[in-house]
Amino acid sequence: MADESPSTWIVVIAAILDFFLVFFGAGFAIALLTGGQTAGGFQLKGLPALLVFAIVVLYFWGMKRAGGTVFERLFGLV
Repeated sequence: MADESPSTWIVVIAAILDFFLVFFGAGFAIALLTGGQTAGGFQLKGLPALLVFAIVVLYFWGMKRAGGTVFERLFGLV
């Protein structure tokens, strides 16, 4: 039974944590570069917001091709 599929909830938790990691990481980095920082974090509109969205999509696409996302690897899903 070594080829058992991982539990769905673990896969979902890994995906959610990966999303938060890349969204907040990219969001704060782009806000720092574009002046979108606020007292409570960051606020992006227009092109910077679109850029964060593109980075999130590219992260999941690229990391799947590279062998798994950060939390998939940490949880041993790949």
